[in-house]
Amino acid sequence: MSVSHITTHILDTAAGKPAAGVAVELYARDGGAWVQIASGTTDADGRVKDLGPERLQSGNYQLQFDTGAYFAGINTDTFFPEVTLTFAVEESQGHYHVPLLLSPFAYSTYRGS
Repeated sequence: MSVSHITTHILDTAAGKPAAGVAVELYARDGGAWVQIASGTTDADGRVKDLGPERLQSGNYQLQFDTGAYFAGINTDTFFPEVTLTFAVEESQGHYHVPLLLSPFAYSTYRGS
């Protein structure tokens, strides 16, 4: 089975569990515009394993997370209705895993493995 060049997962740090059912969109920068190239939804483990192609060209990409709908679904107010992470991909590099650690009023990320 092939793995997408980019994968992600979300941990709801306030609840202490994976954030399931979050819509995630992957965008590529094309000149001055962002173009959607893939989308997915986090599974029961908070992961999206099949998000886009096996290989991406070098460039800038964005992951957009629909955190507002997630928090609304668990009846929790949030300051961040959407989280957008912009990062650079080097074609020659291997897999990119971009996790999101999320709470209603804060988030953080890092380049995972």
